[in-house]
Amino acid sequence: MSVNYNKREIALNEYFTITLTLKNERLRDYSGFPDIEGFIKRGTSSSSSTTFTNGQMASSQSITQNYQAQREGTFTIAPFTLKVNGKEFKVSGSSVKVGPAQQQQQQRRDPFYDPFDVFRNDTPQEFIDVKADAFLALTTDKSEVYVGEGFTTTLAFYVAETNQANMRFYDLVNQLSEIVKDIKPANTWEENFNIDDIKGEPVTISGKKYNQFKLFQATYYPLNEEPIDFPSIDLKVIKYKVAKNPTFFGRNRQEDFETFSSRTKRVKVKVLPPHPLRDQVAVGNYRMAEQISELELQTGQSFSYTFNILGEGNISAIEAPAIPESGHFDIYAPNIKQDITRANGRVKGTKSFSYYGIPNEPGTYKLGDYFNWIFFNPAKGTYDTLQSRQTVTVTGESRKNEYIMSNDMGTFYDGIEFENNELSPLKENPWIRIFANILILTLLVLTALIAIRKKSNG
Repeated sequence: MSVNYNKREIALNEYFTITLTLKNERLRDYSGFPDIEGFIKRGTSSSSSTTFTNGQMASSQSITQNYQAQREGTFTIAPFTLKVNGKEFKVSGSSVKVGPAQQQQQQRRDPFYDPFDVFRNDTPQEFIDVKADAFLALTTDKSEVYVGEGFTTTLAFYVAETNQANMRFYDLVNQLSEIVKDIKPANTWEENFNIDDIKGEPVTISGKKYNQFKLFQATYYPLNEEPIDFPSIDLKVIKYKVAKNPTFFGRNRQEDFETFSSRTKRVKVKVLPPHPLRDQVAVGNYRMAEQISELELQTGQSFSYTFNILGEGNISAIEAPAIPESGHFDIYAPNIKQDITRANGRVKGTKSFSYYGIPNEPGTYKLGDYFNWIFFNPAKGTYDTLQSRQTVTVTGESRKNEYIMSNDMGTFYDGIEFENNELSPLKENPWIRIFANILILTLLVLTALIAIRKKSNG
């Protein structure tokens, strides 16, 4: 990193500037430039460049602060500190002399006049195209996967260490925004690695050394058995032609463009083996960790239990274990937390399910009967189960009666505590029998009258 002053003497109608430059590092943040007595800040400008030379990439990024003098004189710039990317950088002071404003020369001559033209040859310069020893490739770490199994896709630009062509990236932000749209396949879940700092990494391919510049990387999880097809991707870069007969004062290189294209790529997708939960299970390489607050409990005493699923796979798609219904425990819906790490071309993480429960019946219980989770391990090609290994002992009285009393039985039982609980046979209450006989006789008479009336009307 460097900080430079443009001039020590300027005219009143010229800008004085301070320029901050970073090489091979991205400028993420910086503190403001200092105020200078006798000057007014007149905005900033920025520039950046990236070049490839002999297979190596060099980049620079600059921020320039412009100052306009308010009067003539000599002004002192005190030492100051710039904070760049979280680090402090001390800058030594200086002075600047401001003289009278310069008048524009009114010479009648060619506005494009160059005094060095006398040294130049009028013969048009011929430029030669230097072949680039580089290529663009879209690769995947797997060529065949199961439904739900992740595979990592990488788009990278490779430049050989022996490359002689001078190149640099062109409008990379806009190009990548379109490239990402073309790469992402339908019917997949994406975990994007969000590459924001493109740096060369040495790699060896078929015994040849290259610098790999990763442009995009993501892990995809197929949602069905349709094959994943990646199209050919184009990347446009600036490549310079060189002068056939270079001169000291002449133009010795010419900007040109070259487009590099990747090959198409297909990833086959297989269905999971038969299983009752084939369409529901997660796919990946997982293990389990668990925590429980107490192993010895009293009925009615609450406890907490956490079921952690750790490993590599689509962490976001992991569902909570299915807890069977049981009168032995009241287990409430869990709190869920997940942490995902995307690094080195792999997606790993943890998903935690924290439960709150209350035992209702005394006894000894294996929590594996309640907390278990089935998944498919693509490395083994088999289904596997993560199961709790904890056993809890519950003592105390049964809470069945508490459960019954906690439920509303309606008004039928409201006066039960005031009634006699002795059985009363019907023969000890003759009025009930008399009333029943009168009722039956009345119904028979009414039925006969209705039948006679219907017959007479017919």
